[in-house]
Amino acid sequence: MKKIILFFLLVLTVSFDNRNQDAYDVGEWFKFRIHYGLVNAGYATLEVKDATINNKKVFHVVGKGYTTGMSRFFFKVDDLYESYIDKETGSPYRFVRKIDEGGYKKNQEGFFNQSSNRILVKDYKNNNEKTFVIPRNTQDILSAFYYLRNYPGIEKINTGESIAIDMFFDDETTKFKLKFVGRENITTKFGVVSSMIFKPLVQSGRVFKEQESLTVWISDDDNRLPIRIKADLAIGSLKADLDGYKGLNNTFKIKK
Repeated sequence: MKKIILFFLLVLTVSFDNRNQDAYDVGEWFKFRIHYGLVNAGYATLEVKDATINNKKVFHVVGKGYTTGMSRFFFKVDDLYESYIDKETGSPYRFVRKIDEGGYKKNQEGFFNQSSNRILVKDYKNNNEKTFVIPRNTQDILSAFYYLRNYPGIEKINTGESIAIDMFFDDETTKFKLKFVGRENITTKFGVVSSMIFKPLVQSGRVFKEQESLTVWISDDDNRLPIRIKADLAIGSLKADLDGYKGLNNTFKIKK
C-alpha cells in the first residue's frame, strides 16, 4: 500500500476535455474513497480555489490524501499537494508538496519560470535549493490533471493512440504517456456513468505488475471527472472510486 496517494494523484493526469467549455472552475471539489481489496484504505480530495500571484488571479488547486482506520495503523499517509495555475494558459506558477508516507517525508516548493524554461525547487526538509532546466509548458503532477482536462482535440483520439506531456516530479522531467483504450458504461454510487478509459504507461517493477497496470475511467462529459482508478500491484490491487462532489462547472451526465 506504500505510495497509495502518490499513485492516485499520478493517474489523475489522464483527465481530458476540449476548449469549447472549461471543464472546471473555482469552487469545484471532489472526493475519492480508496480501497485495497475489501479494506477501506483512505480518502483523497481535490479542490479549486482562487489565489493571486504577482497581482494576477490564478487557480489554487489543493489535493489531500490520507489513510484511515487500520490502514493508518499499519501505514500512515498524510499528503498535501498544491499548484498555482494560470487561468488562461493552464501553465503552473508554483507547486507545493508536503508528504508523510510511512515515515518517508518530503517538504518542497517549486517556482516555475516558463519564459526561461526553468524551475527553482526549494527543499525545506534538507535545507537546499536547486534550479532545473525544463521543456516548454512543463506541468507539475497536480497541474497536469487540470491542464489535460481542457486538452484540445481529445474527442478525435482513436483507440490505441497515446498522448504525452512533460511533467516535473522528484527533481526531473519525464514524458508521461497516456493510452486511450475505449469507452464503457460503469456503475457508480451516483448511477451509471458513460466513461472514457485510459491506461497511463508506468514503469513495471516492485510495485506494479507490468507497464499497463493502471486503468482510469473518466466521465465522458464536459467535466472529465475521474470516476474510477484501478492499479494492479505486485501484491493485490488498489481501487479508488468517486465518493462525493460539488461545484462542478458542467452538468454531470448520469444515466438512470
